[in-house]
Amino acid sequence: TTSHRPSALEKAMMFSKIAARQLTARAFSAAAHQPPIKVHGIHARYANAAYVAASKQGLLDQVSGELESLLEATKKHPGLKHLLENPVISREEKSSALETLLSGAASPVTINLLTTMAGNNRLADYDKVVGVYEQLMKATRGEVEATIISADPLTKGQTDQISKAIESELGSAKKVILSTEVDESLIGGLQVQIGDKFLDLSVSSKIDALSRTPV
Repeated sequence: TTSHRPSALEKAMMFSKIAARQLTARAFSAAAHQPPIKVHGIHARYANAAYVAASKQGLLDQVSGELESLLEATKKHPGLKHLLENPVISREEKSSALETLLSGAASPVTINLLTTMAGNNRLADYDKVVGVYEQLMKATRGEVEATIISADPLTKGQTDQISKAIESELGSAKKVILSTEVDESLIGGLQVQIGDKFLDLSVSSKIDALSRTPV
């Protein structure tokens, strides 16, 4: 019995199926590491690249901590801030200094981000890039920032109750990061800022509305 030898057409079809499966697998793999929200602009470009690289290596939280630690260090050590922002220092000097400073103390993702920014003369925007990266991380963790503005300071019981009410509205997958402010001009009631949404439940806003109502 003679064995069947695949024709050139059959071989081409077989290879095309294998290639299609590989491309599909790569597409799914790439999508799994993309940031959960879309952010745009030059700062987002660096933050997105760092997020994808960190996600692929399972280092999202570690990179977040490293970026925040370095940002805090620039506030405490003027020399470091000077290194990042001084336009007189060459890109090569900045890149070399950062590699020496961070070698063994930070992940390759963080070092690569900083040296890339140094090479593109963008280190002065470091704080903004960190801000965007943290925005991506908050979305990854399902965190939503909410600010409650009241006429009088709120008790812990009141803030806990408000936080639970907001989480109930947003869904169990969201975690509310609540901050409070006091504005005595409100007279009474609350103003609530959740993400980019604003709700004014203050007495002063109701008085303003009444004053604008035609008699």
